[in-house]
Amino acid sequence: MNAATEHTPYELIGGEPAVRRLVDGFYDRMVTSTAAKELREMHARDLGPMREKLFDFLSGWLGGPPRYFERADRQCMTSVHAHYVIGARERDQWLECMRLALNALEAPEDTVRLIDAAFVHVAEALRNA
Repeated sequence: MNAATEHTPYELIGGEPAVRRLVDGFYDRMVTSTAAKELREMHARDLGPMREKLFDFLSGWLGGPPRYFERADRQCMTSVHAHYVIGARERDQWLECMRLALNALEAPEDTVRLIDAAFVHVAEALRNA
């Protein structure tokens, strides 16, 4: 993203509908991909609550409404993930599912690169194994 622009990644990918598609695409890929087996096993059977939490989180994280940060049940992302063993394999599974969902948005290429780089940073930061 050009520093001179005032548009957030949230706006550049298409706002709320795009973030919803990103989250749904991510979880749909996680569920259907045999390559994401370990990642899927970390999650509850019912992904509905997680879809809402990730949607809320990504909305604010991408520069849109800070829904997650206004939730009474919000937690630090490091704390939420601390009890899972997250190594390179799990990180890569998460990134692959998220990249496929992000690329499906058909957002501007420079915005996709910006968001992908941020996802890589976050995914690596959550590794604990």
